Amino acid sequence: MRKIIVAGNWKMNNDLNESVLLINEIKKTLVNRDDVKVIVAPPFTALDRVSQLLSGTNIGLSAQNMCYEDSGAFTGAVSAKMLKSVGCEYVILGHSERRTLFGEKDAMINKKLKKAISEGITPIFCIGETLEERESGKMKSVIEEQIKNGLEGISEADFEGTIVAYEPVWAIGTGKTATPEQAQEVHAFIRNLLKEMYSENLAENTTIQYGGSVKPENAGELIGQKDIDGALVGGACLKADSFSNIVKNA
Repeated sequence: MRKIIVAGNWKMNNDLNESVLLINEIKKTLVNRDDVKVIVAPPFTALDRVSQLLSGTNIGLSAQNMCYEDSGAFTGAVSAKMLKSVGCEYVILGHSERRTLFGEKDAMINKKLKKAISEGITPIFCIGETLEERESGKMKSVIEEQIKNGLEGISEADFEGTIVAYEPVWAIGTGKTATPEQAQEVHAFIRNLLKEMYSENLAENTTIQYGGSVKPENAGELIGQKDIDGALVGGACLKADSFSNIVKNA
């Protein structure tokens, strides 16, 4: 049975003091559930301190991005080894903001996925279409291209355990949310694609999250869909009570 995973992507929010305050509030308000895995993804500058504060809890720590190289002259980049050294178990890769704002292409994301997997860090692999792509009928072809290019050269054994996050770009930070039916349709399509690429067993055991203006009010109905296995939460994770209620409603 697939585990529900709720991850909070803090994005470029919260300095070190604010990050400490937020994680302490989350620890106070969050009700531990055996059937839901909770992950937080603070900015790089807070990872070490948040990692210390998560000691003794079952909350996982994720980075928001990483480089595909081990070390060297890559100014501003952060390696998998660096992330592991501060306690990161997960890393978000291919987020639409990295794709659209910073020009990251499928080939680069593929290299990052391979590096994370080889270093024992679980990727949260993000995919999703823009509003224009959805309205022009290209949604499924865009999703298929992102998945096949992103996972090129990655075997079933290596992919196992990877988390997939479907985030329609038009729903991120806009207040618009795909209806549960719209989201379910895409999640089922993704799962079937993984079945064709790998196997039915892998497809049925892969966690596929939904992301895009997830709130306490809609989390339960979204995650209640057959193929939706959790949420990658943006703005609503920046308040402890909101994030904790999303976990509760999951």
